[in-house]
Amino acid sequence: MRDVAIVGAFQTKFGELWDKSFRDLVVEAGIGAIYDANMGGDDLDSMYIGNMSGGLFVGQEHIGSLIAEHSGLTPIPSTRVEAACASGGLALRQAIMAVASGFYDNVMAAGVEKMTDVVDATPAIAAASDQEWEAQQGVTFPSLYAMMARRHMYEYGTTREQIAGFAVVGHKNGALNPKAQFQREISVDAVLNSTKVASPLNILDCSPVSDGASAVIVCPAEDAKKYSDTPIYVKASTQASESIALHSRKSLTTIESTVLASRKAYDIAGVTPKDIQVAEVHDCFSINGLLAIEDLGFFEKGKGGQAIEDGEIERDGTIAVNPSGGLKARGHPLGATGIAQATEITLQLRGDADKRQVDGAEVGITQNIGGTGGTAAVHILSRDL
Repeated sequence: MRDVAIVGAFQTKFGELWDKSFRDLVVEAGIGAIYDANMGGDDLDSMYIGNMSGGLFVGQEHIGSLIAEHSGLTPIPSTRVEAACASGGLALRQAIMAVASGFYDNVMAAGVEKMTDVVDATPAIAAASDQEWEAQQGVTFPSLYAMMARRHMYEYGTTREQIAGFAVVGHKNGALNPKAQFQREISVDAVLNSTKVASPLNILDCSPVSDGASAVIVCPAEDAKKYSDTPIYVKASTQASESIALHSRKSLTTIESTVLASRKAYDIAGVTPKDIQVAEVHDCFSINGLLAIEDLGFFEKGKGGQAIEDGEIERDGTIAVNPSGGLKARGHPLGATGIAQATEITLQLRGDADKRQVDGAEVGITQNIGGTGGTAAVHILSRDL
């Protein structure tokens, strides 16, 4: 297996992008990544596209072919990857494995979603849950995560203010990210007094409906300096599965797929959670951000709330979490999120994150999950090979 490096990365603006189409977004991201890698389109051997539900959101399937054509990259192989909200993370994993195996040399991994073109995005998003036992019974993702929040509060004494604090940190970072959907800070009181969605979660605990795309280009590490003066090396790429429905889980307060994927990633990379300086985690709801920092091993189970309250996840804290603003503030175009996470970590490790730069960032991690954790993809990236 060959070592792999990221040599190009780009993210479009995330938000309600009424003047851009599905294909506009992914072409913009792809071209941006190609330019960032100092490549031409003819240097690419293949691409993988993370997309959860083009069919439900914009009525478009056969997305691999569509994107290859409108990117001007035909006839290279172009494959759509779907794993709900983890689609982008798994597209990146497929690209990494293709290069590591020697099957291809230069591969693009992209992710895209256009979610605002439907009147109600809820049915499309609910397709990531168990249809028979959850969605058809009227259970939505806010209510599923609300159950997880209630249980965490019951088992560990986590406070509502601590959960809200995760969203506050995301907005504080997002205010410094020109490509974030929400570039404004919020307070704990604002979260607690915002519109109720599913108790105890309010609207400011929830990630928004978003449009956007992101792309990265990976190549063999031995070739990386041909394209970039600051390649970022892939130290681990892992994936794990868990039951899709909450009622089949052993615990409502642990996402086992994250635990398993991250522990395998640490072992492959030869690092521990203490060696990570910056993390992009999947905070589709504020409680999920709290669960992530525990399940990734940054803090003991049940202690994540106190860590948030004590400022340990700030950019200058014990572990800088979601300097991009995360799903909550940067935005959450489902299929693009996993790639956007990798783009942010790439910028951080290069030292190119501008006002949101984490000082001394040398090793970073991404955690991208589908649904309530039925799928988890974890990547560890490093400045050094």
